[in-house]
Amino acid sequence: MAVQIIAVGQKMPQWVEQGFADYAKRFPRGQSIQLVEIPVAPRKSAQPVERLQQQEAERILKQRQSGSLLIALDERGKQWSSREWGEHYRDWQQNRPRVDLVLGGPDGLHPDLLSRADLRLSLGRMTLPHGLARVVLIEQLYRAWSLSQGHPYHRE
Repeated sequence: MAVQIIAVGQKMPQWVEQGFADYAKRFPRGQSIQLVEIPVAPRKSAQPVERLQQQEAERILKQRQSGSLLIALDERGKQWSSREWGEHYRDWQQNRPRVDLVLGGPDGLHPDLLSRADLRLSLGRMTLPHGLARVVLIEQLYRAWSLSQGHPYHRE
């Protein structure tokens, strides 16, 4: 299974890049984890938020692989426990060759992109800075992988 995280935003602080890289390298060679950064649409005073979201959505969808499971990270999405992440991850490994997870820009994801998503997930009820959300997401993916493999990383 190949996992692609498509995230709006570039030039993250070093701690974000280091945190992401630390978890990415923990995955075994057979588990592909890729980060694709999408530029934030330029914020001009006269442009409506929906147009900015649409520009970002178009860039996001260009990165999506045909037939992938599209998961949008959204504050109104389902919230899973770590165990539930592990159960779904195991299912993805068996039934999905490719999973694309999308983190939106400062204004969130465009409604059309959200409606196209196979699943909407939330990392929690708190608002997280984009960089921190990336690190939390990849840590949770690593935890899910470890649970799916019976690896001792997750402790109760």
